[in-house]
Amino acid sequence: MLTALLLGILAQSASPLRTIAIDSRLADDAHLHVGDRVVLAGQSGSAGSVHADTVVIGAITAPTADPSEIARDEYRVRLHLTDLQRLTGDADRVDRFAIRTAGGAATDRVVGEINDAAFGFHAYRSADVAVRTSKTFQVVSRFHKAIAAITVVASTIFLLCLLILRVDERRRDIAALRLIGISRVSVIGSIVIEGALIALVGSAVGVIVGWATSLIINWHYRAVYRTVLAFAVVTPDIVGLAVGLAIALGLGAGLLASSRLARAAPLALFGR
Repeated sequence: MLTALLLGILAQSASPLRTIAIDSRLADDAHLHVGDRVVLAGQSGSAGSVHADTVVIGAITAPTADPSEIARDEYRVRLHLTDLQRLTGDADRVDRFAIRTAGGAATDRVVGEINDAAFGFHAYRSADVAVRTSKTFQVVSRFHKAIAAITVVASTIFLLCLLILRVDERRRDIAALRLIGISRVSVIGSIVIEGALIALVGSAVGVIVGWATSLIINWHYRAVYRTVLAFAVVTPDIVGLAVGLAIALGLGAGLLASSRLARAAPLALFGR
């Protein structure tokens, strides 16, 4: 009997400790490493209660690029479901769970069955959850679109004024070209091409500045929030839209700036 009791105690003491996974933010702030032993408790200051448990850190997880979790100043600990039930003292009880479906009609069928299973259950699609948790970012996105529209309008006015001043300074050159037989269409075309080139150079400089700014923004805010999320991105679609819009605005501004002088008589441009 005594031998069996001793063997039971030795077997219990030799059983491996349960493992958990913690996020990298908690590991950095608490100076924890893989293999360290920690005590988990359901409430603060209850390390000696029956629900407390000594576990081993088995893994350190990297943060996910989830916009809805950036502003949450909290730590995450992942553990087995049985260990979680023992820690909280609640069995067969969950707040939420995720189900992966085949998509399409299968998702609709699963959502309907869960909602009809019992009162208090409600299923959401992952896309709906993303929309609900990203309302702040949608407001920021609309704000950025408004700023972009104002910037485009202001840059268009600036480009038009610049071309008008340049064309007005070259009124004698334009008159000389008209007198030697250069057609009105050729004069307008040269000014329009010049405006497009100015806009193209400006857009190239803007892309470089935007790309450098995005690097600085990501470097700063990734360090602040300790996440891998990209806060500013310069994509090929954005570059293509910016360059195309700049060329179109340059062509339009060049046409408006040159049409007034091109219609005037050559001698009138000389002031006669």
